[in-house]
Amino acid sequence: MSQDTAAAAPAVPVRVVLADDQPLVRTALRMVMADTPDIEVVGEAGTGDEAVRLAARLAPDVVVMDIRMPGMDGIEATERIAAAGGDPRVVVLTTFDDDDYVYGALRAGAAGFLVKDMALDDILAAVRVVAAGDALIAPSVTRRLIEEFANRPASPSARPPLTAITDREREVLVLVGGGLSNAEIAERLVISVATAKTYLTRLLAKLGARDRVQLVIIAYEAGLVSPGR
Repeated sequence: MSQDTAAAAPAVPVRVVLADDQPLVRTALRMVMADTPDIEVVGEAGTGDEAVRLAARLAPDVVVMDIRMPGMDGIEATERIAAAGGDPRVVVLTTFDDDDYVYGALRAGAAGFLVKDMALDDILAAVRVVAAGDALIAPSVTRRLIEEFANRPASPSARPPLTAITDREREVLVLVGGGLSNAEIAERLVISVATAKTYLTRLLAKLGARDRVQLVIIAYEAGLVSPGR
């Protein structure tokens, strides 16, 4: 195959399962995604239990998950999908009055946390980011997450052990917890972006974290980062 032919080959679309108990929400998202060549809706669920079954049967790249659903809610469904392993990554969709659910959903293994009044293009972009293996949290949710940590009483016994990481890796973890990108971390530590990515990969492995979001949580729980710092 020539290089020109290979370059013209269409990209494999991101396979998505939509999980929301409101049919109108699912319909709106499905219609938008139907007009997006690189995203394909392969299934829809109205309950958390259905979402778990579809994720296991269809092995989508991304599950767009509502939090409030009858029976099994989105947090439990996210936890079960994450615990099953495999490819599905969960993007949680919520509303501004769901603050109490932010921490639980991220701890359950969600790779993204978005609010329903975001622009549809931003939601589509988030699906692509998560499918590519990264994590994404809406800025408004990030503020709520920080406030959640600020209001939690200190619990040293719940803090994860950091004895396995080096001093340099600890520095990187602090910067990740502060919300810095790989490029910003590289600039701050005067290292290459590739080296910053290597440190991030090592931290994920040593701390048993699923993605960058969980590294942020670990940094806060370990007391390495505090709100406003």
